[in-house]
Amino acid sequence: MTRLSVIVPTLNAASTLPGCLATLNQARRRGLVDQVVVVDGGSSDATREIAKAGGALVVESQPGRGRQLAEGADMAAGLWLLFLHADTRLGDGWETAVEGFLASEEAGEAVAVFQLAYDEDSPAARRVAAVANWRSRWLGLPYGDQGLLIARDFYRRVGGYPDEPLMEDVTLVRRIGRRRIRILPAVAVTSAGRYRRDGWWARPLRNIGVLTLYFLGVPPRLLKRLYG
Repeated sequence: MTRLSVIVPTLNAASTLPGCLATLNQARRRGLVDQVVVVDGGSSDATREIAKAGGALVVESQPGRGRQLAEGADMAAGLWLLFLHADTRLGDGWETAVEGFLASEEAGEAVAVFQLAYDEDSPAARRVAAVANWRSRWLGLPYGDQGLLIARDFYRRVGGYPDEPLMEDVTLVRRIGRRRIRILPAVAVTSAGRYRRDGWWARPLRNIGVLTLYFLGVPPRLLKRLYG
């Protein structure tokens, strides 16, 4: 039985996927990760070829991150599932942090996420990351960019990822509950592209607005248009 499957949803991710997969290589060599599932939503670039060259199982899917994550979980063989975005690279020492969590008594009934960092070392980037990590720790609302490590059986019991184009990560962690979320002593470094494009103040304000509308019951398919 496969120990840990890493599931990566993609859509035209040729520029970022190599970095994501590269951070898994050491874990694959030491036997911590022995399956990588890339679920592609119809890329028109070299994403699928890059995934295959990197030794991943490539699954083709209709686009939509919630759907792709769910299909990846269905295809995974691992007792443990690590969901990871294609524009995220795991930081040094992440393997040790994951092994520590997996060895804990609570692991089967809890989930773990990484601390968030961005691929830009600026005061604005550090500020936004600090707020995100505070939100994760105290509100139990981590971003999907922080990864999600969960036992496959527990994932199934809480209903898995919904087939939603946005907020699929929030829906899942709300089912899990704040008290069952653990913050790993390692970072997930994610792309700051949206923030550089939209602004380090405007993008977070838009995110807060979209999250507020989600809690007010606005359907995710409508929120996707606002999210941009």
